[in-house]
Amino acid sequence: MPATVQPPESVTWRVHIDRSMWVGGVRSLMLQALHPLAMWGVWQNSNFQEDPFGRLQRTSDFVGVGTFGSPEEVEKAGARVRAIHRSLRILNHDTGRKERLDQPELLLWVHCAEVYSYLEVARRAGLPMTDAMADRYLDEQRQSATYVGLHAEDVPGSVAEMEAYMAEMRPRLRVTEEAAATVRFLMWPSMPENLKFLAAGKPGWFTFGALCYYTLPDWARHMYKALPEVPQPAVTAALRSFRLAMNSVPERWHDYAFAKQTRDMLARARQRLAAEGYDVSHGLRGLKDPRRWPTFTG
Repeated sequence: MPATVQPPESVTWRVHIDRSMWVGGVRSLMLQALHPLAMWGVWQNSNFQEDPFGRLQRTSDFVGVGTFGSPEEVEKAGARVRAIHRSLRILNHDTGRKERLDQPELLLWVHCAEVYSYLEVARRAGLPMTDAMADRYLDEQRQSATYVGLHAEDVPGSVAEMEAYMAEMRPRLRVTEEAAATVRFLMWPSMPENLKFLAAGKPGWFTFGALCYYTLPDWARHMYKALPEVPQPAVTAALRSFRLAMNSVPERWHDYAFAKQTRDMLARARQRLAAEGYDVSHGLRGLKDPRRWPTFTG
């Protein structure tokens, strides 16, 4: 049985260990919000505005377990998420009817907007990757989609398939009041009581939130019109600078951005990988280097 769901040899490992994921994650929330029913599902069933950072941490925990966790850990996390989704309903403001949250169209949209954001942001930020590797990443992420209840064969598994899916979805997307409010909030969040001490840093968060917004596809930004347009080469330069700066932060410090359960899961991953012969002396990020893999992995 593998030590981690996605081994260090996978493209998923290269993408998800990269610190550009912070931009990709927030960007994916902005993109997901353009699906009205998906947006209403979040708006009606979560405490996102009361606990924005907690929700981001929980999302990063699920992605982390689906990458660095053990098969047992990801099965447990997936079962928990599926059970929650089964229990929730959405009021469709277009029809006035209640609908299931776990309907495949919504699950597929959320998955695709998320993983394609990770991939596009990482490549644009400077993570070396061939077109074949990009296709392989999306193919690997089909397995991740099964954790939330999708069938792998129904999920785009290449860049061409993903772009075709996004083009098919565009006529169904629009900026609802809730989506517009969510994008504004992601760029200028209100601070819950336990985080009021961070309020002085909100201008810095706005710079980060604006960077996430400007990495959206042109058509998505034109739908939102939340900020004036800026030259996209400047956005790419800022994104690359962000990635370089974040990747320079030592792993033991960077881990404190995650909830304790995520930090504990990463510690267990290091122990399991070391037991299988991987050289973890340079942390999980160091395992991007094939020289740190056991000789039998090829």
